[in-house]
Amino acid sequence: MGKVLKTLGWILLVGFIILQFFRPAKNVQASAQPYHISTRFSIPADVTTILEKACYDCHSNNTRYPWYYNIQPVGIWMNNHVIEGKNGLNFSEYTNRRLRYQYHKMEEVVELVNEGEMPLDSYTWTHGDARLKPEEKTKLVNWAESIMDTLEAQYPIDSLKRPNTSPPAAK
Repeated sequence: MGKVLKTLGWILLVGFIILQFFRPAKNVQASAQPYHISTRFSIPADVTTILEKACYDCHSNNTRYPWYYNIQPVGIWMNNHVIEGKNGLNFSEYTNRRLRYQYHKMEEVVELVNEGEMPLDSYTWTHGDARLKPEEKTKLVNWAESIMDTLEAQYPIDSLKRPNTSPPAAK
């Protein structure tokens, strides 16, 4: 039994070492971001601070990588989070999307921040500064709602929201 465990330990160690040679590409883009949300909508300095510390690592084309990203499989796991986050909402590509998408993503920001679902617990465990205080949540939600208000003032509501296609309730 001891020989089997020793062999298994060596196999795992060699596998771990080999895994270190496989690294996902980093999510870093040049400073020019023509479709960033800030090119169309004002972002107050305090909201920018909140977005930078709690959102942009997973929801933009610029991720700050901690040292432990270089240890695999942690880097692979983190990379998957970034890919999923950007698929959900990418502030760097925001204005390159349809109006309905832009409006809906701000609805989601309001909902997820209010419900405490964003930022993710798995992110705040290692990024304690990303835990949003109540006043930061309020600022972020108010900002997202102001974007929705701006869109509503500029465009017909049917270009921002899907029409309700559910059948009327029975009487």
